[in-house]
This record gives sequence, C-alpha cells and structure tokens, in this order.
Amino acid sequence: MFKKKKAQQVKEVITQLLTSAGVQVNGGNPWDMQVKDDRVFPALLREGSLGLGESYMNGWWDCEQVDQLVTRLIRADLESHVRQNRKFLLRMLLRRFVNFQDRKRALAVGRIHYDIAPDLYTRMLDPEMNYSCGYWKDATTLAEAQKAKLDLSCRKLELEPGMKVLDIGCGFGAFAKYAAKNYRVSVVGVTISQQQAAWAQKNCTGLPVEIRFQDYRDVAEQFDRIISIGMFEHVGEKNYKEFMETVYRNLSDNGLFLLHTIGTTQEKTGSDAWVNKYIFPNSELPSAREIPEACAGRFVLEDWHNLGSDYIRTLKAWYKNFTGQWSFIKQNYDERFFRMWTYYLSLFMGSFQARHIQVWQVVLSKNYLRRDYNPIR
Repeated sequence: MFKKKKAQQVKEVITQLLTSAGVQVNGGNPWDMQVKDDRVFPALLREGSLGLGESYMNGWWDCEQVDQLVTRLIRADLESHVRQNRKFLLRMLLRRFVNFQDRKRALAVGRIHYDIAPDLYTRMLDPEMNYSCGYWKDATTLAEAQKAKLDLSCRKLELEPGMKVLDIGCGFGAFAKYAAKNYRVSVVGVTISQQQAAWAQKNCTGLPVEIRFQDYRDVAEQFDRIISIGMFEHVGEKNYKEFMETVYRNLSDNGLFLLHTIGTTQEKTGSDAWVNKYIFPNSELPSAREIPEACAGRFVLEDWHNLGSDYIRTLKAWYKNFTGQWSFIKQNYDERFFRMWTYYLSLFMGSFQARHIQVWQVVLSKNYLRRDYNPIR
C-alpha cells in the first residue's frame, strides 16, 4: 500500500511539472507525452534528462513531436525542479578536477559515435558527408545548404590559391575537398576517428589534401589559415586555452582562424547526462563567455556569427533522411538504437528551438595583426 501511494505521489508531482511546461500526460497535442509505462515517472524524478532519454529508448513513452516537447521542457527549466541521480552529481563534481577530454579519453567519441557503420551517415547526410550545420540563407536542399556553408567558411577565411590550411577535426573530409578543389589551397586534416580518416582520404583522392589520424595537440607546423568545424564541442573547458595556444602556435602571423561550434547560451552546470552517456561521450559545449576568455592575450575576435536557426533546418533534414532510410539502415541496428538516434536528433532540435544552444562561426586573427576584416554573411 505504501509503495502504491508513493508511486501515485511521484506520478502527480511529475504530471504537475509537465503541466506547468504546457505538456499534458496522454493529451491530444503533438508535443504531449503518451505514457505507456508508469516507470517513466520515478525515472524522471530521479534522473531528470537522463531518465527522460532512457525511458524513451525503453519505449515507456511516446510523443508525436519530441522536439516540441523538449522545447517546452527547456523553456520551463524543468531540469532544475527534479533531483539529479548520484552518478550525475558525482560527474559534475569530478568535472572540476578531472580532464575528461585528455588524450586518452578524447578517443572515446571517435570510437563510439563516429566509427559506427558508415551506412548510417551515407544515408543521413548530404552527398559530401557534412556532419555539421548547413547554411540555408539561399538554399532549399540539404546539399545546397552544406555547399553554401563550405563556401561561406572559405570566404570568411579569405582563402587564396597556394595557401596552406589546417582543418582540425576534419570529419569525412568535406571542407578539405571543397577548399582544395574550389580555392586551390592545400589542406592538412586531422581527426581522432579512424573511420572518418579513411573516408576523408578516399574522398580527397587526387587533391592536395593530407588526412591524418592525429590529436590536434600534436600538430606542429605553420599554416596560413586554420579552421575547425564541429570539433570544439569535444575539447572540454580544461583544454580551451591549450586548444587556442595550439592554433596560435601553428598559425602564421597574418593568418585567420575560423571556429565553427555549437555553444550554450546558459551558464553551464555540466553537460547533458543522456547525451554524454549515449551520443557524445566526454562532450562539453562552450558558453559565450568561455571562447573570448580562452582567446585573451592571443587573438582578436573579428566576427561572431550565430547560425542557430540554420541548425534546426539541418537537423530536420537529417531526421527525415534517417527515418526515411531506416529500412536500409536497420540491418545493422535494433529498435532501441532507432529510438535513441531519433531522440538524439529531436533533443538537439528542441534545444535549438528553445535557444538553449546555438551554433557560432567565430573568426579570429592574431593579437598584433593590424588589418581590416569585413564580416561576410
């Protein structure tokens, strides 16, 4: 009897919290939570965002538009109203003392997220395999948006024929290929994903591009330009200054650095527990304050461009591709993976829609470089 009463109380507490965010349990709106197993309620109370994601993976609840649900939960700041489990609290405490993105731990994200069966990425992404935000200003398709992003990045870097460019976290080689082919530069790309390195090498065959399976901290040579697209999210706060020092050391005196990264508009209280456990291990989004702090004494901030709304459209295109191609992809995965991956894409969509996170393109030049820089859009 006591257990039943306690379970009912937990259900009532969570139901009230959801209602305060405009979400009804078993309601008729597309963002309402359709509960199939009451175990979801204690999971949410105990573990917050981790419990929300895991219970969805378990099939304990469904929702027609998970991204809209997430947007409402974030805007209502429901995470602050529920207790975090001990493991998550311990991780937040350890974050102050442990470098989760040191050389050994940094390899985890490559192994777990990027080195999975390539069939998933070839069917979800655009033909050039860009796994970062597209630029939709004048684009109508994912392929057009990604090409526009690459060209925007090249123009922001003021690339000229013969320049030597470093691509930190080169992914599947899309930028290296585009810049070498269209701007006649040579590119060195570094990545900690063996699959991405192999793919990028094949993708850039016949071009002046060198792809290395290498930690960015081990690069020691001069480049006219440096770019990093969608990699800074894996650097970690304890390594921001070392990252900027590495870029500074390898960049020529009159060079430019373009940093393309997802960032958080909030003061951080630790990375999302579910994302850290299932999608991007040891990841950490920078805040708008931390990037300038890491640059202090080294770089001048020339331009800061917010492309957050562009990522919403990019994620929607990836979601459509993934779900539309699931009949081909599922030979390598199970239904739990399907729910995990669609939740991942929906979670990020919702976070961008709530403006909890954004994507920034930041252009930096060396401190003593006296020049005019005209921001490009």
